[in-house]
Amino acid sequence: MTTQRREPAQNADERTMLEGWLEYHRQTLAWKCEGLSDAQLRMAAVEPSELSLMGLVRHMAEVERGWFRRVLVGDDPGPIYYTEEDPDGEFHLTEADTWAEAYATWQAEIAVARRNASGFGLDDLSKGRGRHSDEPFSLRWIYTHMIEEYARHNGHADLIRERVDGATGD
Repeated sequence: MTTQRREPAQNADERTMLEGWLEYHRQTLAWKCEGLSDAQLRMAAVEPSELSLMGLVRHMAEVERGWFRRVLVGDDPGPIYYTEEDPDGEFHLTEADTWAEAYATWQAEIAVARRNASGFGLDDLSKGRGRHSDEPFSLRWIYTHMIEEYARHNGHADLIRERVDGATGD
């Protein structure tokens, strides 16, 4: 698989631009993971951190699920990888955790996110609430937050990938 990143349009309407940047950052994370073995994808950045590329993908599956299911449409399917006892469970990897599973789960959550968002306008308010807010969120706010979330974690992914095999790039 070769990830093809598409630059967002430079003169599109706001929704197209927001969706374009979110997609660009999703593709960037996939690209940073490309061509590595499961063992390399589980490799932690630096001790004592447990941050790894596979952990970042699992985290983003949880983030997609939280914002586009729980918050946006008010559905609560529960967490994928974390529990009350292990709130950072997506980062606690074992030899049994595979890229195939993590990637498929992440892509499934992205597909649900796209479908759920398609039913909302940018100014429409969420049916659910965030963990730290009793106020609804507009889809515009959620898109902007997701772009920020991916951009921050893609910075982590840059550093982890360089540590794993020396690969660098935007």
